[in-house]
Parts: sequence; C-alpha cells; structure tokens
Amino acid sequence: MSRSMTDLADVPSAEPLLAALPAPLRAAAARRYAEHGPLLYQRLAGLYGACPGFGQWYETLLATVGGLLAARPADLLALDARRAAEPDWFLRQDMLGYSAYASRFGGDLAGVGRRIGHLRALGVTYLHLLPFLRARAGENDGGFAVASFDEVDPALGSMADLETLCGQLRDAGISLCADFVLNHVADDHAWARGAMAGDARLRKFFHVFPDRAMPERYESTLGQVFPEAAPGNFTQVPAMEGWVWTTFYPFQWDLNYANPEVLAEIAAALLRLANRGVEVFRLDSTAFLWKREGTACMNQPEVHALLQALRAIVGIAAPAVLLKAEAIVPTRDLPAYLGDAGKPECHLAYHSTLMAAGWAALAEQDTELLRAVIARTPNPPPGASWLTYVRCHDDIGWKILLDEAGGAAGRLAAVARFFHGEGGTYAAGVPFQNGAAAPSDGTITATNGMAAALTGFETAEGPLAREMALRRLLLVHGVALAFGGMPMLYMGDELGMSNDHAYRTDAQRAHDTRWVQRPVFDDDSLARRDDPDTWSGRVFHALRALVEERRQCPALAADVPRKLLPVPDDALLALARGDDFLALFNFSERTMVVDLPALGAGTWPGYSGKVELAPWSMLWLRR
Repeated sequence: MSRSMTDLADVPSAEPLLAALPAPLRAAAARRYAEHGPLLYQRLAGLYGACPGFGQWYETLLATVGGLLAARPADLLALDARRAAEPDWFLRQDMLGYSAYASRFGGDLAGVGRRIGHLRALGVTYLHLLPFLRARAGENDGGFAVASFDEVDPALGSMADLETLCGQLRDAGISLCADFVLNHVADDHAWARGAMAGDARLRKFFHVFPDRAMPERYESTLGQVFPEAAPGNFTQVPAMEGWVWTTFYPFQWDLNYANPEVLAEIAAALLRLANRGVEVFRLDSTAFLWKREGTACMNQPEVHALLQALRAIVGIAAPAVLLKAEAIVPTRDLPAYLGDAGKPECHLAYHSTLMAAGWAALAEQDTELLRAVIARTPNPPPGASWLTYVRCHDDIGWKILLDEAGGAAGRLAAVARFFHGEGGTYAAGVPFQNGAAAPSDGTITATNGMAAALTGFETAEGPLAREMALRRLLLVHGVALAFGGMPMLYMGDELGMSNDHAYRTDAQRAHDTRWVQRPVFDDDSLARRDDPDTWSGRVFHALRALVEERRQCPALAADVPRKLLPVPDDALLALARGDDFLALFNFSERTMVVDLPALGAGTWPGYSGKVELAPWSMLWLRR
C-alpha cells in the first residue's frame, strides 16, 4: 500500500493520541504528529495495511503511544523540550561514549553510580550499559536473551535503582544508553512461555514450523552467527510441536515482525524504558528483523520500514531519545540505517567496518583497507551520525571487509591470524569460539581481545616494546576520535586493561571467547590512573589528552565534512576535516617523513614543509 507522505488527507487523525493526553501536552503532541505521523502511517500501512483490522490496530497504537507520553515524568518532558530546541546536541565534538557491563564495571547499578567521577574525569557524556534487564535463567548470551523488558536483573538492582542512576548520570551531563534487543526474546520470556502453554495469539509472535521442510529451504541461503556453539538457525521445541527460528542461540527466539502486534508491544516496551530515564537505545541485531525466503534474511527493505516507524514513534512520544543501530554489515549496507533527510531512521549507527579496517591497518602496516572504507562512507544525513569505536563486548568480524578487500578471503584470514599471535606477532588476541587455535585452511575467523592485548602490551618485554604498544593503542583510538561521529571507549581500555582468561573455568561462559574482553573493572589499575609512571597512568593520560584535544577542536564535530588526501606511502593515512584540521597517521614500524605541501592541504602554522612521524604515531594539525 503506497501513500504520499505529504498527503495529510490520507493520514488518520491524531485524536486517539491526543485523547490520552492532559490538555497541557496536546499542542506539542499535535505538532509532533503532524511532523512524524505521515511517515509513521506510510511505513505501517506498507507493512501491515493488508492485515485485517489494520485501521483499528493503528488507532490503538496511537492511543498506547499517547498514554505513555501522558505518563512521561516532568523532568523528561523538559529534556524533550531542550533537545527539540537543539536537535544536533549529540553531534558536538565534546561528545564521548563509554561502554561497560554494569556487573563488571560497578557490580550493580548503584555501583555504576559510584563510578561517575571516573567517567567525568575521562570526559564521558554518554554511557552505554550492556544488558541489565532481567535475562534468561542460566545461559543467556551475556544478558542478550531478555526475559523481561520491564524488570532489571535482580543481581543488578531494581527499576527504582535504574531511575536513580539515570538521574545521577543526567545531573553529571551523561546520557544513559541501554541495550534494547529487537530481534528476539529468551525462551523463558512471558511471550515464549505463553506460546508453549498453547496461547495461539502469542504463538504468532514467533516463527514456528511444523517440520523441517521450510527451515531447510531458508537454511539454503542463511548464514550462521555461531556455527560452532549454535549451528543452524532453527531449534526443535517439543512444547511448540515444531521448529522455532533461533538465529543466535537455541534459547533466543526470533520475533515475527510480520505480525503487527509484535511491533506494537516492542514500541511500548521501549517507551516504558524511556520514561524511566533511558536516553539512548542500542537496537540490537537490527539487520535480522525481517525474514524472506531466498535471501540471507538481513538488511531487507522491511527492516528499514520498521526502524523508521520506531523513529517516528519516538519523535512523537520521547523526542529527547536517540536510537542507535547495531547493524554489523558491510559498508555498502550501513548508510541505509541512518535513513535520509526525508525518511529519518536511526540517529546513530555503529561503523564496524571502520573499526575492523583500523585493526587491519595495524596488522598489514598498510592503510589501503582503511582508506577504502573511509572513501565509501558517505556523509550522514542531517541529524544523524556514526558511532566510532575501537573495541566492544563483541568480536572483530573480519568478513565485513570482504568488499574492500576485493573478496580476498585469504588476506583477511591472515589479518586474523596476526591478531591471534601466530608467527610470533605482538598481538595476544583469541579466535572467536575456537579456543586456543584458529583454522589454518584460510577460513576467516573473528577475533576477541582487549585493545591493550591486541596492540602488544601483554607480549611487551621492556620499555621500548611497551612504548610501541601504547602508540598502537593511541593510533587506532585516534582514528575513532578524528573520523567524525560519536567516538566510544570500551570499559578498561582507558586504563590499558588486559585479557581476562578466567571465563575458561566457567561452564556457562567457556564456549564463548568473547568473555576474554569482559573483565571485572580493575580497581588497582584505577588507583594508578593518575600515576604517569605506571602503564595504567600512561594510557589514561594519553587518551584523556586526545579526548581533550578533540573537545577543543570544532572541526571534529560530527557534521563537519571529511576528506581523504592522497598519500605517497601506503602506511600513511591523511584525513582532513573541513579546512582547518588534518590528521596524519603512520601505521608502520618505521619512521616516515611527510611532505605537507605535497598532500595538497596548504600550509599549517608551525610546520614549514616536511614533518617526521615516528613509528606507530600520529599528528593532528589545526589552523
């Protein structure tokens, strides 16, 4: 069903929305519906217009959104107004993200609150806490198997503790980002339990097949996320008398977004969390939301329709909130998750190819892949940006660089082997789900490890080796900070924390090597943070200096255009931002001399012509 977004006569009345609101909120809500309603209705009509009772369903959705807007606390309504007046607030060069597990970082939500002083010292303005909602009992994929969207994991606290933490962070100038798992729920979520108990309505929340016929047809074109730990994409569930779609683990049931009730429930759950004070939602596994036979069931057009509808709902009911797409996809597929000027989607999207290419440049001492990723990355539409990062809770998946590598799988497999320490390299990474050894047959194996381990600190012997490890650590972070977007640090990287191999003794974690980069935050390292004679102190002060330099440079705001300059040396990256900033990165173990005029970027105060870059170093120039 196709409708013009500009034909307001086709858009249903806002009355169901407004009827749920007190009088003081109606005028603003009406304006927001006039702005976002046309796209919302067009997208939902395109997805569900042929479903029986669509019109009544849409009115009910509006009434639900209105009720949640009516329940929004006064301080968050005030935040909505401030953010609406400054819609590009998150694009400033002083924005800095930080990602951590609540349990590993602070023990619980209250403990995270006690870490706010450290976050402020680092310059953090955005805290991404990895899953803290009540997860599946037992194995739960690090919390990503969500059993309830309305309860905090009891080990971490309560919803009251969440609201307290959100207020503490907001008072400190820090926005809380929460994971919101869109693709699936745990097999002990109320929806799944109801379906297993015979509730026909809830059964339709999932993809269930009576036998293997359709799953086999789908499998012929599907990939596998965890081919060793959880092969295949379907799980036989006796209580369901059939096979349930489970893209990730057997205990994570994919939601059926062809059913409009699923979208309505998910949107309401998100808005309830927003009313608790969550300001940013990391939308997990966005690429997988729509299933279509004969495809990889990733990046389907309906995925973008769903995300644009969610963006419109947020724009109406909680405009202070940001949506962030976790779409780990090739560069060519990434821009769609930001939408465009007329069809906004997510405010932020992870730039995973940039992250992977930065590491590849270290391994190869060649910036070809990194330059290709940057060249293929368009400027985002107004009001949107990239999220740039070096490490996270997840693996480094090298396959997303296949386009830039011209399909040369062997090249990327060699990069992976480098970071797994093969051949005596400085890196101390761990193959993803392969334990101590990766295949030697050219298979591209993803990599796990803390940034310090991957850059050589764990293997460093002597002051010079540690100095080189520090330079490499700063080099990859420098790309994330200078590229343009919102940079995000990963818990412990600011202190140079190393790999944690304790997961191997935990039966529920031993199969998943990603736990090597999920250590308990080290209070001893934190205590040495201000001692420049320690590794922790050197890393912290060096990273903090980079963050501060970025904060003082308007050219590093996310919406300032970037430009790659041609380079005479394959190990060099020359990145300009606007007319007044140039970053030079030497991704090699040798000293490099760069002729600035030859780059074609003009002259720079204090630098007459040629500059020398030490091994693994960078130089930021400002006019």
